[in-house]
Amino acid sequence: MALVTGASSGIGYELSLLLARDGYDLVLVARNRTALEELARRVEDEFATRAQVLVKDLSVPTACDELYRELLRGGTSIDVLINDAGFAMQGPFGENDLATLLDMLQVNIVTVTHLTRLLLPSMVERGRGRILNMASVGAFMPGPMMAAYFASKGYVLSLSEALSNELSGTGVTVTALCPGPTRTRFAVRAHLMETKAFRGPLLDPAYVAREGFDAMMKGKAVLITGFKHRMQMMPTPLVPRRLLAYFARRYHETRAPGYEAAKVWAATPENTQPTHVPQP
Repeated sequence: MALVTGASSGIGYELSLLLARDGYDLVLVARNRTALEELARRVEDEFATRAQVLVKDLSVPTACDELYRELLRGGTSIDVLINDAGFAMQGPFGENDLATLLDMLQVNIVTVTHLTRLLLPSMVERGRGRILNMASVGAFMPGPMMAAYFASKGYVLSLSEALSNELSGTGVTVTALCPGPTRTRFAVRAHLMETKAFRGPLLDPAYVAREGFDAMMKGKAVLITGFKHRMQMMPTPLVPRRLLAYFARRYHETRAPGYEAAKVWAATPENTQPTHVPQP
């Protein structure tokens, strides 16, 4: 059984399809009941797998414990955990809405930590399990204009790498997936389509999911998606962090041409849910 948070759209949706195609029954978690139920029907019809829908707002501190209790009541054992749920905030830190900022840290950091801690012991006891945590290329640097988001993904990357080392030889693996700019509603919600970072070609969520899925199944500790992004990130350890911060700020405060077109794309019905099955 595989549990996917943030399964209602984007990369989480595509990962759910890949898991179902690989024969996994699913526990689908997000806030959007309608989208989750549509996905559940799809995987059951196309792949003859079972899908359970659990509607949870993971910014609520009690959500993980509630989710875990529901799994226990149903006797559900989780062999694959996908911590995909998350969101970003763009703009000067001192101007970020405080309640939204704290919700973001709850989802991006606390929920990842909490769910992993709840589900990991049983995986170790059974001697098998895979965990995929959604980080970002932003995890490798400070991120002015997205300061707390970059910091949250730095935490996810560090936690994942440490657990990957701790769990060596247990049969359980932990992978941090680090995408670059990707064409999803996540980016629109955070107003990232206005920035220079999203000016060029964007990664397709199905492609990101495929790379992440393969890396997870191979037990890789970290994967940066896309050859171009891997090459761009290679010199990062050698670059002074104040210089990384300078470039990160330039890329996340500049209004990009094509923003209005990007908003139209995001609002188009056929783009609000993926409609294809990612291919190897």
